[in-house]
Amino acid sequence: MSSSNTAVMTAAVVAAGATLAVAAMLATSRKGKKSGRRSIKDLVRPNIASLQPYRCARDDYSEGTLLDANENSIGATVVELPDKRDLNRYPCPYQRDLKEMIAKYRGVRWEQIFIGVGSDEAIDMIMRIFCTPGEDAIMITPPTYGMYSVSAKVNDVAVQKVPLTPEFDVDVDALLAAVTPATKIIFLCSPGNPTAKSIPLSVAEAVLKSSDFDGILVMDEAYVDFSTVPSACCLVDKYPNVVVMQTLSKAFGLAGIRVGMAMGNAEIIHYFNTMKAPYNVSKLASEFAKGAFENIGLMESNVKLLLSERERVRKALEAFPFVKRVCHSDTNFLLFELPKAKEIYKTMADGGVVCRYRGTELHCDDCIRVTIGTPTENETFLKLLEATAKALI
Repeated sequence: MSSSNTAVMTAAVVAAGATLAVAAMLATSRKGKKSGRRSIKDLVRPNIASLQPYRCARDDYSEGTLLDANENSIGATVVELPDKRDLNRYPCPYQRDLKEMIAKYRGVRWEQIFIGVGSDEAIDMIMRIFCTPGEDAIMITPPTYGMYSVSAKVNDVAVQKVPLTPEFDVDVDALLAAVTPATKIIFLCSPGNPTAKSIPLSVAEAVLKSSDFDGILVMDEAYVDFSTVPSACCLVDKYPNVVVMQTLSKAFGLAGIRVGMAMGNAEIIHYFNTMKAPYNVSKLASEFAKGAFENIGLMESNVKLLLSERERVRKALEAFPFVKRVCHSDTNFLLFELPKAKEIYKTMADGGVVCRYRGTELHCDDCIRVTIGTPTENETFLKLLEATAKALI
C-alpha cells in the first residue's frame, strides 16, 4: 500500500472516531439541564452529531489500478475534447488543494472551509445541521435573499423576520429582542440582495457578543469583493459560532460552475463534511475554481471595471428626472426607484433588456434592480430606460 493511500485510510479512521466521540459527548451533555451559553455541540441536532458519513471508494484508496467504484475504466465519452482530466474517475471528495488556495486568499485555514454546489447548498446544509424540523427557527432581515425562506420551508423550519430599517440597516436591538430559545441561526446578507448595502462588522460582533443569542450567525457574502467593508472571515478565529458564506458566481464570474464556500471553525465544518454527498463538487468545477484563484489579478481587474461602470450608471440614473432615488451600492448591481416601475420593467424586457422588478420587497416600492454589465450593455440599458420612461411616465 502506498504512503498516500495509508494516509487517506488513517485520516478516514480518525474522522470516524472523532464523529463517535462527539456523539458520545453530546449524548452525555444532553442528559442534564443546560446552563449558560450553548456550545456548538449543544446546537447540533442529535441525529447529525451521531451521523456516520457515507464512505466512498476514495476514502480508502486514491492510487493504483482502481477497480473499486464501478467507474468506466475505458475513459470518458467527451466529443472533441481530449480526456486529460480522467473524467471517468470520481473527483477528490475533500478538495484539499482548492481549499488551500481559498484559505490563502481569504485568511483562514483549509480545515475551516466547506466547498459546495454554490452557497445555496451551504444554506440548506446549515439548517439541516442545526435546526430540528418542526421545532427550531431561523431569523432573517427582510428585504433579503429569498433562498433562506425557501430552504427553511423545505426543512420545516420556522422563519422569524426582523425587517431592516427603511435605510436598509440592521436594527440590532430589535434583532436581539426577537430571539427566542428556538432561534438557532441568524442570516445577515452582506452586501445585501436586493439592498446592495454592506453590514458593518461591528453589527456582526454585536450579535456574536450578545448574551441574548448563542446560536449560529451566518454572514452571507456573495458580493463581498465589490465592497469596501472587509469580509467577516476575520471573525472566524475570534468567534466559534460565526459562519461566512461566499460564492464564485459574482466577482469571479463563474456562476455556471456552481461553486460556493462556507467558512467557520473546524468543529462546524466537520459537520458539513460529514453530511455532504461524497462527490458534491465535480472535477470540472474544481478545475475552473482553482484556475480562478490562480488568476486573482484578472478577477480584481474585472471588479475594477465593474465598479467604474457602476459609478457611471449611477450618475446617469441620478441625472434622469424620472428617477426618484438610487440606493447606495456595495455590489455589482444598483437598486433604483421610479414611477410605474413594473410597467417599465416589463416593457424593457419585451424590448430586449431584462432587469429585475423588486417592487414586491419590503422598502422597495417601485424599485428596479439592474446588474452592471459591459460598457455596451450598460449604454443599451440607459438608452432604452430613458426612451421607455418618456413613453410611459
